[in-house]
Amino acid sequence: MPSDDAAAVATDAHFRHLVEGIADYAIFMLDLNGRIRSWNVGAERLKGYAAAEVMGRHFSLFYTEEARRNDHPARELIAAAETGRYEEDGWRVRKDGTTFLANVIITPLRDPSGRLEGYAKVIKDVTARERHEERFRRVVESAPSAMILANAKGRIEMVNTQAERVFGYPRQDLLGKSIEMLVPERFRGGHPEKRDQFFGDPRSRPMGAGRDLFGRRQDGSEFPVEVGLNPIETEEGLMVLSSIVDISERKRQEERFRRVVESAPNAMILANAKGRIEMVNTQAEQVFGYPRQDLLGKSIEMLVPERFRGGHPEKRAQFFGDPQSRPMGAGRDLFGRRQDGSEFPVEVGLNPIETDEGLMVLSSIVDISDRKIKERRIQAALEEKELLLGEIHHRVKNNLQVIESILNLQADGIGDLSVKTMLEDCRNRVRSMSLIHQSLYQSKDFGQVNFGDFLEALIPVLMGSYGGAAQTINLRVDVESVFLPINAAIPCALLVNELITNTLKHAFPQGGEGDIIVSMTGDAGRRVRLIIEDHGIGIPDSLDLEKAETLGLSLVTMLARQLLGSLSIHRRDPTRFTLEFPLSES
Repeated sequence: MPSDDAAAVATDAHFRHLVEGIADYAIFMLDLNGRIRSWNVGAERLKGYAAAEVMGRHFSLFYTEEARRNDHPARELIAAAETGRYEEDGWRVRKDGTTFLANVIITPLRDPSGRLEGYAKVIKDVTARERHEERFRRVVESAPSAMILANAKGRIEMVNTQAERVFGYPRQDLLGKSIEMLVPERFRGGHPEKRDQFFGDPRSRPMGAGRDLFGRRQDGSEFPVEVGLNPIETEEGLMVLSSIVDISERKRQEERFRRVVESAPNAMILANAKGRIEMVNTQAEQVFGYPRQDLLGKSIEMLVPERFRGGHPEKRAQFFGDPQSRPMGAGRDLFGRRQDGSEFPVEVGLNPIETDEGLMVLSSIVDISDRKIKERRIQAALEEKELLLGEIHHRVKNNLQVIESILNLQADGIGDLSVKTMLEDCRNRVRSMSLIHQSLYQSKDFGQVNFGDFLEALIPVLMGSYGGAAQTINLRVDVESVFLPINAAIPCALLVNELITNTLKHAFPQGGEGDIIVSMTGDAGRRVRLIIEDHGIGIPDSLDLEKAETLGLSLVTMLARQLLGSLSIHRRDPTRFTLEFPLSES
């Protein structure tokens, strides 16, 4: 039987032969007292000591001062001898005094009879791995989403602060527990199978595509979530890192959006960039005649008449290239197509909507069939009105010409000067009315009249109607291009005619000289100001302006009220009539 020394030599030779060529691990053997009996290339590289420097020395040489004070090296050997294996990650010291994190495995060496002969020690530098794991932990911890790392059996290995907040559990109540504790009870039964499916095909992907997912808080309440799954290779094997987002607020916003769309009075259709319909409201079902399930997921072109479908995708692409709220097809007549194939005129408003699935367009669609019918009726009525007004114009013009001729004949045959003057005054009024009628009719726009142009034409004719008096009076006209609706143009024209006529008759007696100034402006506030002033003799103080029937003031006051305006009068130096009235729509 060989001696103990011979057996030790044989063991050493076998050990050296096995480990001498390994460079990635420090592998050496210790005697029963912990003294170094062998030293491989990997140990020399990792520790920095040559074999001659460490042989026979105690292995506590590689420990920190604190570890030696705590007698940690001796306790490692005791644990290895008692349990058959000892492993830890701990800090060790190189020859140059630097430290590194080491993964240490100590195995007791026994002879065939079981007698302890020494220890084998294997060491790997895991500093880099620890740094990587620390960075990983920091990234996970600082993530804005809840992050949970679980192994293939569904046991939770790591959580971050956000996971504690989202699920309401403290960290210590999650670590080592089953991931199913965070799944609502009604879904727990099928969760392990889905987990096995992931580990059977481990790749980054969203969880439960096409399904609504829910989490369960510590208090038992449920909430909607989005979950991203990412496979992670670790020393303990493949794990899955789940990124979990509480989408309760988003769901509330989506529900509010759906309610707004659903309650809209117009047909509302949400479509993606490919033209697929994502959402419709009840009004869309009614307008197009399709049930909702026949629209969702289908192409928006099914609602476009066939003769327009070819160009519709290009126009949709143009919208997504410059997404902004605007009416569709400005300047073009648009049509929709119902389920029965019938077409109808529409107005469409386009609005870009940002969603989790990308940019979409929300179309607001109005069936304007009734409006088109009304427009055709109005156009027909306007054409009839034009014919009627044309006929009235001819008759009025003829009647005014007849009246003017009769007045001329009567004035020529009467010798009484006062009667002759009265007839000439009547003739001048008829001539003014004829001009007003002719000018307004020839505007060819019964809705709006350029009143500035009208006054430029009217006032010189009025002046000419008064023959000699007009020769001594200087007329100045300063008017802007103010457009009045016809219901304001007529009373305003009559008022101007009345004031200028009265001024010519009364302001400059016995051939007196003077000025008449007419001005008219319109401001941004849609108010019109008309001023007629003269530098004649003025209005006597004895004349009660409230009761006066002379000077045509009662007619002027009535016309001002018809215009919803205010009339102010300045009696002399100069005599000024100022009328202000709102520019209302026709």
